[in-house]
Amino acid sequence: MDRVYTAAVIGAGTGGGLSMAALDASPRFELAAVADMRPAALEAVRARYPGVCTYASHEELFAACPTDIVCVSTWPPSHLEITRAALAQPLAGILVEKPLSDNARDGRAVLEAVQAAGLPMATPHNLLVLPHALEIMARIAAGEIGALRLIEIECGGWDIINAGIHWLHFCVMLAGGDPAQWVLAAVDQSTRTYRDGMQVETMAVTYVQFTSGLRVVMQTGDYVHIAEPGKSTLFRLVGTAGAIEFYAWEPRYRLLNAAHPQGELFEAPAGGRSGHQRHLENLAAQMDAGRPDYAIPAASLAALELCEGAYLSARLGCLVTLPLEAFTPPAPADWAPGQPYSGQGGGRNGRDLPAL
Repeated sequence: MDRVYTAAVIGAGTGGGLSMAALDASPRFELAAVADMRPAALEAVRARYPGVCTYASHEELFAACPTDIVCVSTWPPSHLEITRAALAQPLAGILVEKPLSDNARDGRAVLEAVQAAGLPMATPHNLLVLPHALEIMARIAAGEIGALRLIEIECGGWDIINAGIHWLHFCVMLAGGDPAQWVLAAVDQSTRTYRDGMQVETMAVTYVQFTSGLRVVMQTGDYVHIAEPGKSTLFRLVGTAGAIEFYAWEPRYRLLNAAHPQGELFEAPAGGRSGHQRHLENLAAQMDAGRPDYAIPAASLAALELCEGAYLSARLGCLVTLPLEAFTPPAPADWAPGQPYSGQGGGRNGRDLPAL
């Protein structure tokens, strides 16, 4: 009989709620404790999950109710501190919500701390475990649309850090081991919008190039016009021999290639488990085997680096090379592209650039 692991959730917001529901639904876990600094949030937890112990801080929970796993589901800037505190406990595994932090440096510290402890880890990018997304990844890996050249993403009502990190994570996974070379982004910040505890943009276009030449063009924002009527998100994966379109969470996709020259819509079984439950049960399998798999958390860190690079590019008005730790911001410039060149003040003649 499979072992049942006890679990604690730190943070009773959106991510924590998804983990709580998944733990409660799974036969592999027992939801034992929840911590949150908000009394109303803990009251709601007690009403929904009678018998679960609740605490006003993660410190109180760790002292009073040790568990086999901890789900770190607080806001991103607190993930590193709470992850380090959790790792001081005798854990069997850990879940850290995405993004791993609000910046790539601290996100890397989260991942490295878990790796140093040798613990299995989950980072629940739910798109990655859904049946239709797995089918799409398998078709691309099998070469059904040839070599992947372009990924276009249109996403309305969201932003780079809160939704774009999901989409960029999927792109990183599709790229396999191909690292991103650089990111360039334009961001409209005129409306002073915030979402899920983060300052976000009104509209943005993020452009990423991978070493192989694979390009990602992602448009996010409050009111993005989606090319497919009635959809809130659209992915277009373009290869040398075909294309696939799909709609994020919807369990269907359209394939166009030599075998389907008119395009064919495929429906994938939605399944009865949530994405969080799938990730947690994958974590249980890692714990059972004693073999951590950091592929998804590492890709999440790479996606976080792309998000941070996009915002940095927008602030500095320049292309941001990767990895970020090796990036040196350029000196402030008074160059104004699109304005007449006076012939004074230096510069370089674009007609005389050396060939690549």
